[in-house]
Amino acid sequence: MADKRGNFGSRAVGGAAAVAAGFATRKAMTLAWKRITGKEPPVHPEDPEVRLAEAVGWAAVTAVAMSTARLLATRMATRRMHSSPAEKTD
Repeated sequence: MADKRGNFGSRAVGGAAAVAAGFATRKAMTLAWKRITGKEPPVHPEDPEVRLAEAVGWAAVTAVAMSTARLLATRMATRRMHSSPAEKTD
């Protein structure tokens, strides 16, 4: 049975792409939150002084955005790595 996880190189590239996408997405979400709500996102959503709706909203929005960005970055990096001319042999 073939190993579907891929080789170390593709996993490393995919992981690096996911980290970069996560970082960029977090910055973009912080800017969007500020623009939409007019205030900083909660730094510690678990703090009792942060309203529950704000904490849950921030958690939900960032979770969806981060997961989606990491998934897309990993897929794109893996696709590019597998379609590179260096790995194609006839």
